[in-house]
Amino acid sequence: MTDPVNRTILLFDIEQYGSRDDVEQAYLRRVLYDVTDATLGAASVDDAAHLRADRGDSVMELIDTRISVPALVKTLLTETPALLQSKNRLLASSAQMRLRIVLSSGYVAVDDLDGWVGSDLNHAVRLLNSDPLRDALKERDSDSVLCVSEGIYQGVVRHGPLGVRPGDFHRITVPTKEGPTVAWLHGEPRATKSLDTPTGAAPVSDTPLPAHHVVHINGDQYGQAGGTLHGDQHFDFTRSVRDERR
Repeated sequence: MTDPVNRTILLFDIEQYGSRDDVEQAYLRRVLYDVTDATLGAASVDDAAHLRADRGDSVMELIDTRISVPALVKTLLTETPALLQSKNRLLASSAQMRLRIVLSSGYVAVDDLDGWVGSDLNHAVRLLNSDPLRDALKERDSDSVLCVSEGIYQGVVRHGPLGVRPGDFHRITVPTKEGPTVAWLHGEPRATKSLDTPTGAAPVSDTPLPAHHVVHINGDQYGQAGGTLHGDQHFDFTRSVRDERR
């Protein structure tokens, strides 16, 4: 196994890939490669600056840390959606491709079987497969949705580099066996409405709030890395929200 190296981690995953037939899956994979290559090119990532792993319905990229992360974020917010729209506008709705995208960072090693190993990579994959990201893509009209890790948000996004607006991201939590992990989702937070909510009343948002207002969201089986909220913090709805949902 190689020594772990620090890399920017970029993940793309095709929505509802398994529901397509073989011909559609083969076509979607070609489109995914086109979009991934064009995204990297727009962010000035040359062939020597990234390593790719193919997972069938997803692509994983390890990108050299000399590549500008602000440029990557801006590209994922602008160029990638435009590329997808350009591809999809020529296709029937049943053949169109929608993507979940995660941008993270951390240490990754390559084992003797050319597999990628590292808890930071597990963390990124966990975000990619999380319910908040899946739900956001299902509920939006856009062709993609972007989630960035806590490290990327705090180190890059919150400082508002040119072309990136921190206010367009909202905080989410994904619980794991070792405790909740924090990430940031681009776009408007999902608003849910109780059956008992009167017409015209403000809907209840599931955006995690400070302190005890944080909402749990189901996660998956991947291991823990980064962005942990510890056991001395309590996660509960306020009484007013509980009463409203009864």
